Amino acid sequence: SFCAPQGSTSPPRAREPAEREEAPGAMASPSPARNPTEVQMSQLVLPCHTNHRGELSTGQLLKWIDTAACLSAERHAGCPCVTASMDDIYFEHTISVGQVVNIKAKVNRAFNSSMEVGIQVSYEDLCSGKHCSICKAYATFVAQGPLGSKVRLKPLTPQTEEEKIEYSIAAERRRMRLVHKDTLKDLLIRSPRETELETRDGSGAVPAEKTRVESVELVLPPHANHQGNTFGGQIMAWMENVATIAASRLCHAHPTLRAIEMFHFRGPSQVGDRLVLKAIVNNAFKNSMEVGVSAEAYGQEMSVSRRHINSAFMTFVVLDQEGHPRTLPMLAPEPGDGERRYREASARKKIRLDRKYVVSCKQTEVPLSVPWDQSNKVYLSYNNVSALKMLVAKANWALAREKEKVRMYTLEEDKFLSFRIEMSVCITASQAFSLLSNLRRRHEWDSHYVSAELVQKVDDDDMIYHVVSQKLRHENKPQDFVILASRRKPCSKGDPYVVAFRSVTLPTHPARAEFTRGETLCSGFCIWPESEEMTKVAYYNQATPGYLNYVTTNVAGLSSDICSTFEACEKFLLKNKDDLISRLQDF
Repeated sequence: SFCAPQGSTSPPRAREPAEREEAPGAMASPSPARNPTEVQMSQLVLPCHTNHRGELSTGQLLKWIDTAACLSAERHAGCPCVTASMDDIYFEHTISVGQVVNIKAKVNRAFNSSMEVGIQVSYEDLCSGKHCSICKAYATFVAQGPLGSKVRLKPLTPQTEEEKIEYSIAAERRRMRLVHKDTLKDLLIRSPRETELETRDGSGAVPAEKTRVESVELVLPPHANHQGNTFGGQIMAWMENVATIAASRLCHAHPTLRAIEMFHFRGPSQVGDRLVLKAIVNNAFKNSMEVGVSAEAYGQEMSVSRRHINSAFMTFVVLDQEGHPRTLPMLAPEPGDGERRYREASARKKIRLDRKYVVSCKQTEVPLSVPWDQSNKVYLSYNNVSALKMLVAKANWALAREKEKVRMYTLEEDKFLSFRIEMSVCITASQAFSLLSNLRRRHEWDSHYVSAELVQKVDDDDMIYHVVSQKLRHENKPQDFVILASRRKPCSKGDPYVVAFRSVTLPTHPARAEFTRGETLCSGFCIWPESEEMTKVAYYNQATPGYLNYVTTNVAGLSSDICSTFEACEKFLLKNKDDLISRLQDF
């Protein structure tokens, strides 16, 4: 079955071999230019940077991360920048005295006045030569002009395959950040109102009030940047400090920070401000606990109301001598706000797991069909679109067949064979997007589709369909699919229209005996305007095992079925574009 649509930009140039022989005396080809926004920082971990265990303080690491990211942002902006937010950070390992922390930061994409900076952190053992990844982070920075005015940023042009992937997916991450609060509210509304306290044998509940911490810091010039504003990394370090104390009061041990949830800075603080930092354990799960931290600022006059600077949620564990998480005491939340925080912490844990395993999962490590529910809709949609954009940005696509205006490319990777089929059509990109994103009309041009029933309209951009297709060779019954279709209009000039498809599972539509349940891992359309009237339409598919024989038969030239289907797609677009214009004019 031609079971999912997607599109493309201009064909990526194939990467050249990493090494090649050169004629004697020939000049070596120049290496790719380094990204002008890239910043590299290396720090030797000294005793003054560590905790009681001789491990690098996470607060110190956060300061280094924020500094490197800020320098990268300012390289692109050409003016001062401030930290607006930081996405989830998962710390994979600890770092010891004498080891070197290597941080690389570069701007992934610039929007209007904000930009996303990607940060990679690793450590290096100078004695053994060992290198190991610590974490990967994404920070959003805002460029500021005189008197704090916003500055319109110049666009960023990605060069390498990695940069093109990060550039493309940055728009999806931005979309996910904007709906983060709504996702939490929606999950809390849909979950039971009662607070359920976990019961474990042999441990008594610790009152949450006993974990409460409050501390004050005076912002001095060393804590501020060249604009006089407190470093975001310094604020994060102070917040990590009080959160660690709160976690220690619950477990009476030295906890290890494992993750920091996505957070936003709500306003700046300056030299001379007093920062009041408060922390309390919100919920204790079996092997981890969430600590909520807030930072408020005020000046010399106590009568002036405090300014809320930031709130964050940090996840701690306590490790035994073998490095395994210990079982933690139960927590007894305070009535009222304490119970609300307890319940919200449970919701955030679910969202963190969704983000970690749905958003950042490797496609080969999870089932093709991921269970869909209301609480993970944002992350499945993100995963759907970002997987397709990653496929689009791949290099090494090879032209396999060309039949009149239709071109078919293949990409061979370790575990997957993918194909791209594209053509230029005399239609506007918006018209093609409207026609191809409606799966209920797919059968009009794709003979493999029998029907497509709209099962659920998630929102204006995401729909779930139950698709029935024709029988494949050697099959005695038709296939069916449950497909999440995610649409995206261009985020900025130069972006394509995107329609991405992936399989999901729904309790209302289990596999049935009269069908062979099929799955699509990553497929869809990219629709790229070439001129006012001409549009490049490209379809991508990462072939699943049940679909592989059909693809290879077409690639080898033993069948022209895929090319013929795409030719029928062109006729469908040309036939219906005028009707679409008429309907829009009538509307």
